[in-house]
Amino acid sequence: MRVVDRSNSTIFGLSSGPNSFTGEDTIEFHVHGGSAIISAMYDSLSSFPDARVAEPGEFTKRAFFAGKLDLTEVEGLADLIHAETEAQRRQALRQANGQLSLFYNGMRARLVKAIASIEAYIDFSEDQDVDDSVLSGTVLEVDKLVEELRTHLDDNRRGERLRNGVRTAIVGAPNVGKSSLINLLSQRNVSIVTSIAGTTRDIVESYYDIGGYPIILADTAGLRTATDDMVESEGIARARTYVECADLLLLVVDASRIRTTRRLDAYIQDYVRTIGIQEEVLSRALIVVNKCDLVDSATVELLKTNANVCIVSCESKAGLPELLDRMRTRLEQLCGNPSTESPTISQERHRYHLKQCLVQLERFRDYFNETSAPDRDLAIVTHHLRNAVRCIGMITGSVETEEILDVIFSTFCIGK
Repeated sequence: MRVVDRSNSTIFGLSSGPNSFTGEDTIEFHVHGGSAIISAMYDSLSSFPDARVAEPGEFTKRAFFAGKLDLTEVEGLADLIHAETEAQRRQALRQANGQLSLFYNGMRARLVKAIASIEAYIDFSEDQDVDDSVLSGTVLEVDKLVEELRTHLDDNRRGERLRNGVRTAIVGAPNVGKSSLINLLSQRNVSIVTSIAGTTRDIVESYYDIGGYPIILADTAGLRTATDDMVESEGIARARTYVECADLLLLVVDASRIRTTRRLDAYIQDYVRTIGIQEEVLSRALIVVNKCDLVDSATVELLKTNANVCIVSCESKAGLPELLDRMRTRLEQLCGNPSTESPTISQERHRYHLKQCLVQLERFRDYFNETSAPDRDLAIVTHHLRNAVRCIGMITGSVETEEILDVIFSTFCIGK
């Protein structure tokens, strides 16, 4: 119910439990956003006995304890609040609406049913009300869960990439235009650009949105195998470390240094060896041939015949739309599409407990495979399944752990 005070246009929103967000009786004041009005509202409310400012995430925490949300939905709501791109918003919204909760609770229900089946066998098999097919059916169900969990975990961390941003290293030899490229993509002066080789010494990061996908662009020191500059050597070492952990590489090549008498792929292979990186990283790389404004049109047309490269000029911005389109396609492959795919793992916490769950299920299966029927201790079997249920409960919050709750809710802003 809403009540409007016509004298100052204040709207009072009244919600009765258990149908409110927190499950409790609540009242919301919708007022003008001026700092003086908000300050006066705080002063007025503080005059009531026991009134205080809410702690960060307190309303959502109350909703959790009232059973209105589980932990995956809480985390989805937090991600929705902090979403900066459209793809992040879609993934967070699906999680906040209970998609992950439905998936994990369904898995948990199947495990509980498996435990109940084994306990029924223990209690009633001697009375011949429950036969051995109950055990074989339970093992078959656990086999299905193991395969489903493996598939769920084998996601190349797409959901986590989407949540945290795709780490993208701009790499190449000195003076090929790496700093110019990050400035062009970021649409601001992130890095210093000079004609002096080795200007960039440290990792310079910039956050950007390409086609709705979050990307962390990193300008790195120009790679070469030898330098007498101690500071540049440290910058090169940091660049190589960043390359190893990056999700995507933009390998920048100077078009004016390419001899058109050679095949481009052969030149690229020599190029990566010259700058001292492994050829294996090319599977994670987009080849960006820069400075196309410094070569003739015939050379540009020849380079365009190679489907594995993007031809650009950071000076004239030629080829930028094509590069962005190629990057968006690669980002979609790395992050997936939250609107069409099955639920994705968005938190390292989820992944850890799912791996522990998988370990318990595999122990259950191995015990049945390695132990003959007369020697089986079914109490041990159910212990593995109960541990698997607890692991899923750690994700959804059905097993309470105060430390986990404190970490999750502390990410919320005050008033939510």
